[in-house]
Amino acid sequence: MAKKIKGSIFNDMKEALHDAAAYERGEVVNLRVTRVPPPPRQISPREIRRIRQALNASQPLFASYLNVSPNAVRSWEQGTRRPRQAALKLLTIARKNPKALLVA
Repeated sequence: MAKKIKGSIFNDMKEALHDAAAYERGEVVNLRVTRVPPPPRQISPREIRRIRQALNASQPLFASYLNVSPNAVRSWEQGTRRPRQAALKLLTIARKNPKALLVA
């Protein structure tokens, strides 16, 4: 039974590779294509402070909106640390619409 599974996996992988190559050549192939957006760009300490002030929030309150520690927000605003990916994504959303943090 194990050899049949291995053979099936090999054939599936081989077929998938042929489909991917055909897609790259521009041929019509029935594939599901997922486009992953680029990671958010870094935000300056001044911009983080501006986002927080737009919400009229203290550092501890702003930290609770982002689900991070108040020390993290303080460090970001002082420029000693940078936000990580999840917090950076929330900050990017909040930059465009600060009230979105209050609704979520």
